[in-house]
Parts: sequence; C-alpha cells; structure tokens
Amino acid sequence: MVALTPDCDSCAALCCVALAFDKGDMFAFDKPAGEACRHLQGPRCGIHAGLEGAGQMGCVHYQCEGAGQRVVQEVFNGESWQQRPELLAPMLIAFARMRAVHRQLVLLEATKALPLSETQKQAVARFQDRLTPKDRLTTEMLAALENSGVFQALPAFYQSLRAIATAASEGST
Repeated sequence: MVALTPDCDSCAALCCVALAFDKGDMFAFDKPAGEACRHLQGPRCGIHAGLEGAGQMGCVHYQCEGAGQRVVQEVFNGESWQQRPELLAPMLIAFARMRAVHRQLVLLEATKALPLSETQKQAVARFQDRLTPKDRLTTEMLAALENSGVFQALPAFYQSLRAIATAASEGST
C-alpha cells in the first residue's frame, strides 16, 4: 500500500508552490497557484516552526496525503524543480494529479471501516489496484489514470455505500 502521510523531507516543497491561498483567517497574505511562497527558502519553508504565529494556519493544517513525496521520489526519481527549474511545470501537473489519486485512496481506505459485503470489499480492492499500479508511476501514467474513468466511477460507488455509512454512524452514537 502507498504511504498516505506526508514526508516533507522527501518532497520538494511542491505545496509551497502549487497551491493558491487567500489572505484571511488561515493565511496572512494572498498567494497565487504556481508561485513560490515568500517564505520558501531553499528546499524548505523558512518559518516552518513559526507558521502559526505568522498567521499561516492553513499551512499548519494542510495535508497532501503523501502525494508530494511520491511525485518527487517515484515520478521524478528524486529530482527537484529546485535544481532543475524546467521540471516545475510538469511536477506541478503531476502533483495535482497525484493529490487526486491520494484523496481517493484515503477515502477508499476509510470505507474499510464500514461493514462491507464481500462484493463491496472486492470493489474497494479493485479501485485501489487501479489507483496504485504495480509499476512506478510516470507523468504519462498519471495522465492516463486521470482519463481512465476511475475518478468518474468512484462517486457512484461511494453513493452506493451511503446507507451503510449512515447506519454505521447512527449505530455508533
């Protein structure tokens, strides 16, 4: 199974570049997507230990579910846009696609806490297999996965579990 927790030391600060944020309760300033955060110093956040005090609670709470390090380590073989600036655009595209994959893997993992039928358990396993191919993911594979129909099929599958989730939730209160 793919690690669904972040490992910032194995990433290239992709979230500090890829994501946009607006000044407000969670962020002290506006930042457009695709632009490096003003606090990014070298490969890491220069104020990471003081994010909360700097008004960057959104950064404190952000969770990539391990997509960042997977893009850097698996898709780009440990290379970084910080050493090879020409990699920035393809890394940001791969990061967006990998975040979508990892969000679905987190949801699929959560469904395992439900009292699923054997057929539903098999469906979860099939979706997980489609989202985590045995071969190392490439930018081409991520693009193909995005267009494979798996992301379109998942909402209907989750909807089919609604009654089970509701009953499980009501039974636990």
